[in-house]
Amino acid sequence: MLNKRAILETVAEINYTLHQMAVQGCRGFESSQHSLKTLSRWGQDAVSLSEKLEEIRLDLGDCQRCKLASGRKHIVFGNGNANAKLVFVGEGPGFEEDQKGEPFVGPAGKLLTRIIQAIKLSREQVYICNIIKCRPPGNRDPERDEIEACLPFLERQISAIKPDFICTLGKVAAQTLLKTDASISKLRGRFHEYKSIKVLPTYHPAFLLRNPEKKRDVWEDMKKVMREYRYED
Repeated sequence: MLNKRAILETVAEINYTLHQMAVQGCRGFESSQHSLKTLSRWGQDAVSLSEKLEEIRLDLGDCQRCKLASGRKHIVFGNGNANAKLVFVGEGPGFEEDQKGEPFVGPAGKLLTRIIQAIKLSREQVYICNIIKCRPPGNRDPERDEIEACLPFLERQISAIKPDFICTLGKVAAQTLLKTDASISKLRGRFHEYKSIKVLPTYHPAFLLRNPEKKRDVWEDMKKVMREYRYED
């Protein structure tokens, strides 16, 4: 009988290895017809092996996959509704988040809470997470190797939740999920797509605390999310 956890761990390791190969320039390799048929069956089996967030967190463990592990207090995995229609993705934990092990609990988090409430939802109805799960020193932007180490887990989280919408908060989150170098000012204000999920980039709440004049732009973005969210209902 197949061991579900062993299969999921194997698939996660394969996914991570292939991701690293792609980063290093690999664009493909030879494979026999027999291997292709085997991989095809794996894809069919995976439909019935949909992960739960608890399993992904267990797989993440006491993560030491990048250099951020040495300076963190807590891994900040994410929290909220495991069946959320709307997922918010930021860039990474700050000081307060690292202390508590929860995403968006500092001043920027309080502003995010108000933004969520403004579209007639609560934090309990959405899911909130970040591109990376450990705080970068001095709250600097995540570096490429740190993103590459964490991204497979975020992708698995999104796959497990199966949201209809993702709202990315800030440049790093938008550029990472949408695989683009475009600025957040060019990306925001319209829907994009990530694996058939509607994605709306907007400014990060921390940016709004420094630039309150941009709050109106975010409100316009959130009205688009609210309209689409209600329409999907």
